[in-house]
Amino acid sequence: MSYQEKKSIVSLISTIFIFTAYCLYMYPRHPGGGLESAETFHYWGSFVLILTLFSVFAQIIISIIFTIFFRITTREKVPSFEDELDKLIGLKAFRNAFFVFVSGFLFSMGSLVFYEPSQAMFIILIASGFLADVFGSMTRLYHYRKGV
Repeated sequence: MSYQEKKSIVSLISTIFIFTAYCLYMYPRHPGGGLESAETFHYWGSFVLILTLFSVFAQIIISIIFTIFFRITTREKVPSFEDELDKLIGLKAFRNAFFVFVSGFLFSMGSLVFYEPSQAMFIILIASGFLADVFGSMTRLYHYRKGV
């Protein structure tokens, strides 16, 4: 298994773990009361902002740990450049992830058009971001295994 495949698998697993752990951490903090209160908007705004920051920092730390672990266990150097195949696979993964996120964004705005509670919009938006990240990692892994 190549370095890129292992990196895609680690990215996929870490994304699922980070999102699940953060949701389990934030779920008990969900405010009671009215669905459209200022406290509810504060909760969802902080949920998205902190999840974004937490995910970025956790992914950076996990990537560094993975690189160190890979270097120690295999005694191989980590590839220091991307060739055209790596760039093409990255672009395809980004395209697919972007499509998933934009679709989720449109569904979340559609939920507002059909007078759903604003919480539905936030949940759809957060879920689409998570699914976009997972789908991008899966696309990357698929193309490294099967080719372009």
